[in-house]
Amino acid sequence: MSDTLAPDAPGPHTLNVLLIEDSEDDALLLLHRFRLAGYQVHSCRVDNEHDLRAALGVRTWDVVLSDHNMPQFSAMAALGILQAQGLDLPFIIVSGVIEEDLAVAAMRAGAHDYLGKGNLDRLVPAVEREMREARNRAERHSALDAVRDSEARFRALAANIPGMVFQLLRHDDGGWRFLFVSEGCQALLALKPAELIAQPQRFLDMVLAEDMPELNRAMQHSAQTTSTVNWEGRIRLPDSDVKWVNLRSSPRQLSSGVTIWEGIVSNITQSKLTERELRQSRGQLAELSSHLQIAKEEERERIARDIHDELGGLLVALKFEVSLLATKTGGDPDAIRKRADSMGKLVDDAISTVGRIARELRPGILKEFGLAPAVESHAEDFAGRTGLKCDLLCIDHDIEPDEETAIALFRVFQEALTNVSKHAQAHKVEVRLTQEDDDIVLEIADDGRGLAPADLSKPKSFGLRGIRERVAHLNGRFEASAREGGGTRLLLRVPACRRTVLEFAR
Repeated sequence: MSDTLAPDAPGPHTLNVLLIEDSEDDALLLLHRFRLAGYQVHSCRVDNEHDLRAALGVRTWDVVLSDHNMPQFSAMAALGILQAQGLDLPFIIVSGVIEEDLAVAAMRAGAHDYLGKGNLDRLVPAVEREMREARNRAERHSALDAVRDSEARFRALAANIPGMVFQLLRHDDGGWRFLFVSEGCQALLALKPAELIAQPQRFLDMVLAEDMPELNRAMQHSAQTTSTVNWEGRIRLPDSDVKWVNLRSSPRQLSSGVTIWEGIVSNITQSKLTERELRQSRGQLAELSSHLQIAKEEERERIARDIHDELGGLLVALKFEVSLLATKTGGDPDAIRKRADSMGKLVDDAISTVGRIARELRPGILKEFGLAPAVESHAEDFAGRTGLKCDLLCIDHDIEPDEETAIALFRVFQEALTNVSKHAQAHKVEVRLTQEDDDIVLEIADDGRGLAPADLSKPKSFGLRGIRERVAHLNGRFEASAREGGGTRLLLRVPACRRTVLEFAR
C-alpha cells in the first residue's frame, strides 16, 4: 500500500482519492489530472484486499478509482467489499482494456462509471458528477432517516395518548376519509385502525342522530373559518354501549390546497357522569335546603301552637281558678282546698308541657346523663304522645360517644320516630342501642306498611335523606330495608368517637 496522505486540512478543493491500482505510474497519471483541475489531492494506492480494508479504516474517502483486473485483486472484488461495509462511495473503474459486457455487468453490480486509461478527459467531470450524486443520496438518506425517526416518535406518542389521534380529510359532500388513526381507536371505538381507515363511515354511523347536526355544523364552520373544532357528543358502540366523546382538531392546508384536520377523540363519559351527578347533587341540596327551611317554620309553628294551645290554655285556666279562689277566701274551706288542688294540677300540667317542649328542642338529659337515657326519655314521650308502643329491647348505658356524635344520633332517633308516626301506619316500634367493637349501633324497627326500594330514591324523601346525610357526616353506614313479616328496619353504624376518626384521617 502506498499513499500521499497529508495531514487532514480540508479546503474547498481538497479531494481524498482511494486508488485500487497495481501500477504506480498509472496512479500518478490519474492524480496529475486532478491537480491540473486545481484539486489538492490526498491519496492512497492499494492493490489487494488486505490493504483496501486497512485504507478504508483510516480515512473517509471522496472517490474510489479502480483498475478492472489486477494480479492479486479486481474491481468487482473491491466493489463487493465496499458494499458489504455499507459504504456509498463513488466507484469508477479506470482500465486500459475492458470489454463492454464486463463494463455493463460492473455498472449493474454497483459501479458508477467506467473510463479507459487512454481517454482520461472525462475523469474529473465524472468524479465531480458522482460526488454530487453521492452527496444528494446522502442528503436523501438523511432526510428519510429523519422522517422515519419523526414518524416513529409520532406513532409512539400517539399510541400513548389516551384517546384516538387522527388525521382526517373531509369531502365537500360531508364524507370523511381518515389518513391516519392511532392504536387508541381499538379502546375507544372497538375498531382496529385499519378497519376505520378502510370504512370511515363507521365512525359517523356511531354518532347518535340527535348529535350529528352539531358535528356537521362544527366541521363546516371550521372549514370556512379555519378554526379549531371542539365537539362533544355521544356514540353508540357495536355492543350498544353509549359513550360521551370529545372531538378536538385543527385544520391545516396542504401545499396542494387540500385541507386536512388533525386532532384527537377522547372518552369523556366519566366526566359527563360526574357532571350529571354534581348537577343532581346540587338539585338535591337545593331541595333539602328548601325542605329544612319549611321544616324549621313548621317546627316553629308547632312550638307556638303547643305554647298557645296547651301552656296558654293552662295559664288561662290557672288565672280563672285564682280569680275564683280570691272570691272564696271567706267561704267553705273544702271548696278552697278543691280549687287549690285544681290549681296545683294545672301548674303540674304546665310544668310538664314546658319540660316536653324543652326536651324536644334540646334535651338537657342528653348533656347531663348521656345518649342512652336521652333515647329512653324520648321514647317514653313519643309513646305517650302518639299512643304507639315503643319497646326498648337493648339499651347499652355504657356507651359514651363524643358530644357531636351523641347529638347527631339523638336527632336521627327523633327523625326516625317522626317518620314512623307520619308514614308507617305501625302499632309498635322496637329500639336497640348497642356498641360493637368501636362502632355504635342504633336499630329502629316498626311493624308498619314496610319500605319499598323505590321509597329510598323518592325526590321528597327528606327524612331518610337527612338521616343518611347525618350518618355520612359521622363517617358511618346507614341501611334501610324491609323487615320479614312486614315493617321497616333502619340500621346505623357510626364510630364511637368522632375525634379518633378525624385524627386518623389526618
